[in-house]
Amino acid sequence: MTTTLSPKVLTGTTTRDEPYALAAILFLAGATLLAFPWLSGRVTIPWDAKAHFQPQFAFLAHALHSGQSPFWTPHVFAGMPQIADPQSLIFSPFFLIAAALVPEPSFILEDAIVFAMLAMGALALMAYFRDRGWSAAGALLAAFAFAFGGSAAWRIQHTGQIMSLSWLPVTLWLLARALDRSSAAYGAAAGAVAAFMVLGRDQVAFLGVLLLAAYALYRVATDGAPVGRALAPLLSGALVGAAIIAIPLAFTLELAANSNRPEIDLDGAYKASLPPASFLTLLSANIFGTDGPLAAFWGPPVGEPDLFLARNMTDVYAGALTLAAVMAAFGRRLVADREARFFAAALVFFTLYALGRYAPAYALFYHIPGVDLWRRPADATFLFGFALAILAGYGFTLIERGESRPRGAALIGVFIALFALSATYAAYKGHLAQALPPLALAVALVGAAVALILAVSRGRLRGRALLGAVATLMTADLAVSNGPNESTALPPGQFDVLRADSSDPVIAFLKERLKENAAPDRRDRVELAAIDFHWPNATLVHGLDHDLGYNPIRLKTVEDATGAGDHLALPEQRVFSKLYPAYRSPLSDMLGLRYVATGAPIEEIDKHYKPGDLTELTQIGKVHIYENRSAFPRVMVATCALHVDFADMLKSGEWPEADYRETVLLEEPPICHSRKGLPPDAARARILSYGNTEIAVDAHAPPGGGWLLLNDVWHPWWFATVDGAPADILRANVMFRAVAIPEGSHEVRFVFRPFAGLIREMRSARAAAP
Repeated sequence: MTTTLSPKVLTGTTTRDEPYALAAILFLAGATLLAFPWLSGRVTIPWDAKAHFQPQFAFLAHALHSGQSPFWTPHVFAGMPQIADPQSLIFSPFFLIAAALVPEPSFILEDAIVFAMLAMGALALMAYFRDRGWSAAGALLAAFAFAFGGSAAWRIQHTGQIMSLSWLPVTLWLLARALDRSSAAYGAAAGAVAAFMVLGRDQVAFLGVLLLAAYALYRVATDGAPVGRALAPLLSGALVGAAIIAIPLAFTLELAANSNRPEIDLDGAYKASLPPASFLTLLSANIFGTDGPLAAFWGPPVGEPDLFLARNMTDVYAGALTLAAVMAAFGRRLVADREARFFAAALVFFTLYALGRYAPAYALFYHIPGVDLWRRPADATFLFGFALAILAGYGFTLIERGESRPRGAALIGVFIALFALSATYAAYKGHLAQALPPLALAVALVGAAVALILAVSRGRLRGRALLGAVATLMTADLAVSNGPNESTALPPGQFDVLRADSSDPVIAFLKERLKENAAPDRRDRVELAAIDFHWPNATLVHGLDHDLGYNPIRLKTVEDATGAGDHLALPEQRVFSKLYPAYRSPLSDMLGLRYVATGAPIEEIDKHYKPGDLTELTQIGKVHIYENRSAFPRVMVATCALHVDFADMLKSGEWPEADYRETVLLEEPPICHSRKGLPPDAARARILSYGNTEIAVDAHAPPGGGWLLLNDVWHPWWFATVDGAPADILRANVMFRAVAIPEGSHEVRFVFRPFAGLIREMRSARAAAP
């Protein structure tokens, strides 16, 4: 027996009379049309979707099809623990399955997965509507608004957040069913799906968890049933969800603790607040010129001091019918239903959250545990759009069933006032002429939406004809207003370098030079700096080793030593550190940084650069390619160790005077064995095999022994053996790995064992606790 009151609140048509199957078919047809520009290959989802997630997708597929583990990559930031990175796609079921099936993921495949996940979420939202006893037409409206409106459309390039958003309505539907039926099975299913959302480990997932937790508590408090009825579904959901997320979340928390940004302070969060004027885009998607050239964009955050948002982050347009349905049903009746009342409160909460510094409430929200992990209050627009879609669909249900009777004159008057406000704002900013064409389009779309709503309220449009009208208007509106633009769709050829079979001449040149200079002890690195936004992670696609890359999360060891920033798209984004003040540095040699490709002359990037520091090999288009001929091999044997304090070195930026081909810096007592009188190859090393998570090296030490130095970033989840016996991996030269070896020849093997490494760290932390 269901405890929900929603179907009893509404009168008229019952759920069984509603043509939900037709509504689902119409949604899928409209969704296919809306997604067709991407699915046809004419355009592709750009920016982060290509610059970050496509390379991650390619690396995952390449690792699986080559029989290797994808848990670690050597191709960015001198090594990165993929298993702990929320954006590696390892724990994203759709992408993981596709990577296992397809050796070379295409741009179309990546885009298709994104749209398929949004469609999945939209269909689940329709199922939620059906269970509530709301109308199929309202569900259809909500589905379109959810999947192709607001941030789901304008920020589709943020693949991770889109995935988290897509799981949210599926979880809501299953959770609501679990509580309706006091079903442990549905509760377990809700917990499993919620776990997939949590594994996105982004702010949308975090806010989604807050929303679902609040919904569960709200239902327990308002269902009017014994609390015990909710115990089985909630407990089963919690147990299943916890079992799925426990280990991946532990990896990520450990990475966060050792990363560059474990938390964001309040002032830092304020810099990504949503300006209030952004909500004018509810009326007109392109009032500010969001879909045109960047130079013509004039809306917020333009003119807002100390604010860092991309223009597409401020657009929340979800269709004229979506806004009109909420406005037409606005009033006491809209929140008479318990579920609608909850989502009305959620809409207010996420509005205040997104506003950040523009709403005093955010200072209170900041104290909610976990909020300080995220840097953009404006990300709450994803959840704002979700709540708005539900309210719009429910409001449309009320109108359709005569529970809410909008007055045409009042509704038209409200929209006239909104258009007047928008025009006044545009005139105040000096952009009225630019705003008039999109406002005129909005007038036409709003007119059609109001006409449809009035026809429905007067009983002139019902059943299948109504579904057809809603699908037609929403598809046409969202195609015109939220269709492909510079923020969401660019020509695939622009990203050719991210194809495994790319003919890009820069990549071809680097591959050829690396092949020519290959040696048993060498695995040279490259750097791709200031070429274009999508270049830094291209090495994940092509199997090259990059000293830097593109990722908002980086190992603190790497950032402290090298100054590595989020990105390398512009010359000023190539940040150096005290320890690594210029390309001509001991650290660049230790990194084995052999080739540097820059989209500008190197002296524009390295202010300390002196002629002759590197050798310019060629220029291909705008790209200059330089060689560092003193780059060290990847593996070396040192016979002398100096004791240093790495923390002091990072602060001072000073390197001890030493020959770093013979000497290693350790935080251990010093010891040296002279090489005088020994042949040049008395201390030598060669790579036997080099995989993502396992490396074998043949090393030979002279009398007295020495240290095998592997110039890959040190990380506590790597383990080593010498001739099969366990050996400690020492942190060497600030950020690299060393293993002590006795005299003679030995096989040293490095293996990445994240589970064992995590357990070891947890034990060490407990032992160190007071």
